[in-house]
Amino acid sequence: QGAVMESASNEEMLPPALPLATLIGRELRGGGSERPLVRYGHSGFAKRGEDYFLVKPDCLRIPGDPSSAFSVFAVFDGHNGVSAAVFSKEHLLDDVMSAVPQGISREDWLQVLPRALVAGFVKTDIDFQRKGEMSGTTATLVVIDGFTVTVASVGDSRCILDTQGGVVSLLTVDHRLEENVEERERVTASGGEVSRLNLCGGQQVGPLRCWPGGLCLSRSIGDTDVGEFIVPIPHVKQVKLSNAGGRLIIASDGIWDAVSSEIAAQACRGLPAELAAKLVVKQALKTTGLKDDTTCVVVDIIPSDHCSTPPPSSPKQNQSKLRSLLFGRRSHSSVGKLGNKKKSASFGFVEELFEEGSASLEERTSGCIH
Repeated sequence: QGAVMESASNEEMLPPALPLATLIGRELRGGGSERPLVRYGHSGFAKRGEDYFLVKPDCLRIPGDPSSAFSVFAVFDGHNGVSAAVFSKEHLLDDVMSAVPQGISREDWLQVLPRALVAGFVKTDIDFQRKGEMSGTTATLVVIDGFTVTVASVGDSRCILDTQGGVVSLLTVDHRLEENVEERERVTASGGEVSRLNLCGGQQVGPLRCWPGGLCLSRSIGDTDVGEFIVPIPHVKQVKLSNAGGRLIIASDGIWDAVSSEIAAQACRGLPAELAAKLVVKQALKTTGLKDDTTCVVVDIIPSDHCSTPPPSSPKQNQSKLRSLLFGRRSHSSVGKLGNKKKSASFGFVEELFEEGSASLEERTSGCIH
């Protein structure tokens, strides 16, 4: 509660907002044009075998042009079978990139990316549903270009950011009906029913679900059988790290049901990414055992003139630094339309460039990008 109050009070003292072009220009002029190193590791254990992940560290927007390089990492947690997770792993990135105009500058690419992510998620969902299969999947897709990180997600496969200042930030929103009041209100306002499973005699058990279908999530790719209330429109957040870089932890709910964001970050600080991923999974299994598929991808964004391993923190430092910020603790779906993109804000080691969580496709695709 103290961290929430502190972040709310600090919001009034933020420096003037800076547009994305200014941030990139300042990086170039200040000698920060060197792209950071991206190091990654992954680990996991299968219970049902429905988790999948994607690692593509060496993508190019423009073939043959190394200045257009970017990296992509993703986690897909399937349910009711693996077909939606496999299909998303194979097609989602291509569908996103097909919505990006060719030949645009880096600034324009980063500016259109949030909308392209929405278009890509929707296209993947439509194409999968045409196959007539019933499975579904979460999807958390992370795009890294220099120090700019853009995350799109549906479901509850979370992505967190741990900076060298010890601040743990959540870059996704969990679309669980049990915990997300706004999503419950959206579903019921649209005519859906949200309730627990009814046993004989009227006893209600388990988490809140959306009916028809009985899905615990309010957003996913696939799930052809659950009706129109479960949508594939992702929450999207774009941030720019300082030149100190940071660490991303992307994982399925088999991790997050066992350990908090802060504990996951603390468990692997100061370790290389591959070992870090293994330790996060080990911590989750130690806490709850293997109750679900557990998948973890750790990505380090490291200044090119630094060593490849983040510096360790002492236990005393960890205790004082660990706090979770939601970039001002604003509403899940009320933040940053594309038209307000230039209203970026500074939060310690991170510049927030964009956030939008609306489930309305019309809101997410209307208007022009300036």
